[in-house]
Amino acid sequence: MIDADSLPSSRAAVSQTAADVARGISRLFARNGVWCMPEMPLRCGRRADLMGIDAKGHIVIVEIKVGRADLLGDGKWTDYLDYCDRFYWGLSPLLDRTPLEGEAFLPDSCGVIVADGYDAEILRPAPLRQLAAARRKVETERLARASLRRLVTLGDPHTLQWGAEG
Repeated sequence: MIDADSLPSSRAAVSQTAADVARGISRLFARNGVWCMPEMPLRCGRRADLMGIDAKGHIVIVEIKVGRADLLGDGKWTDYLDYCDRFYWGLSPLLDRTPLEGEAFLPDSCGVIVADGYDAEILRPAPLRQLAAARRKVETERLARASLRRLVTLGDPHTLQWGAEG
């Protein structure tokens, strides 16, 4: 069991842990030909913690959780299922994963990844739930445009005034 004193106690520590989980998952994905972007806005008004595309063109979304209350209180995560072919929970190694086995978390539809700031491991692969071809095309183009906008604005912040991400 994890000692309560070893858990993140401040909002900054929790944020850093979420960033660490995202970094570990991004490294795992990159090694396996899945390129992803953090904080991708979706057309439903939600924001995917990580959204990416695998070598076959399938869209992957990861919802990152580092705290039990955040995991149990998240009622919006099912909205993401309409925007991806595979959905994963991305978790801190400190987080108890047993709630994800309950029916409310659709264990037959969602994968589980545990990650820290260095690497990640897929504990339960996400099943392929294929999007309609037209939806995948739209979402792939949105992800590509948002990614390119981020890349361009990193090089030239003046361009932030034009267009919107997502």
